[in-house]
Amino acid sequence: MHPLRLLHRCRAVTGLIFGLLVAPLAGAADNASLRVVASFSILADMVREVAGEAAVVSSLVGPNADAHAFEPSPAAVKQLASADLVVVNGLNFEGWLQRMVRISGYRGPVVEATKGLRARAVHGAADPHAWHDLAHARTYVVNIRDALAAAAPSQAAVFQARAANYLQRLEELDQRTRAGLQAVAQAQRKILTSHDAFAYLGEAYGITLLSPHGWTTGAEPSAGQVAKVIRQIRAQQVRALFVENISDPRLIQRIAAESGARVGGTLYSDALSPPGGPADTYLKLMAHNLNAIRAALAP
Repeated sequence: MHPLRLLHRCRAVTGLIFGLLVAPLAGAADNASLRVVASFSILADMVREVAGEAAVVSSLVGPNADAHAFEPSPAAVKQLASADLVVVNGLNFEGWLQRMVRISGYRGPVVEATKGLRARAVHGAADPHAWHDLAHARTYVVNIRDALAAAAPSQAAVFQARAANYLQRLEELDQRTRAGLQAVAQAQRKILTSHDAFAYLGEAYGITLLSPHGWTTGAEPSAGQVAKVIRQIRAQQVRALFVENISDPRLIQRIAAESGARVGGTLYSDALSPPGGPADTYLKLMAHNLNAIRAALAP
């Protein structure tokens, strides 16, 4: 055989052997981390806290985006189709999810982070915004931990340890918040928010909340509803109004101008802030909201 032809053949065989050796290794690397898709940014952050480097976590609804008004794109459908595990809030928060799962062809587990949680009722329906109570957040974490362990049993000890650490931090924030609110008289704990997403927070910390919207941002309040809210603000001497990161601030600004109450700042309701913002994790979101409310209500 010609020496040059022999050299080419040796290179070809070497390349084939190298490819056969590397391919399994590449596949193992690709499969080393779970691909977890969470329905919205707050939930995605919780999953990342529990999963650590054992999962690649993405969110269908991103920071500063309104999950109530989410319209799935082809890219989002593709994102869902490639998942190993899907984590959702449940309580009918993601009304678009079932259709999206059907279109994507996803056949894996869909885990509701609120499983086992006792939801409050609003006009005969479950209020889905349970994450605004730090006690309920513990249910989220436990459900996420168990779902990850079922999907990747070899990493169960990692998920257990990370979840325990996260639960401790949630408890510490809860204790700090209760201590900080002791300086605010119960009668003064009254605020207004853009939509009724904070009822769980109000129940947990003894705060009375008003809202021109219901618990969904799907429809604008009527002039009569706005007028009723303004009368309530005056009658109950509500001290602070808050805009939300997912809502148009003009309605709250108008109500503030007509009622005489002041705008106390921005609360993060259904979405994190973009990375680097004041609420780019769930713990920072809760700390920001509770600190802003406490500051606005301070005597």
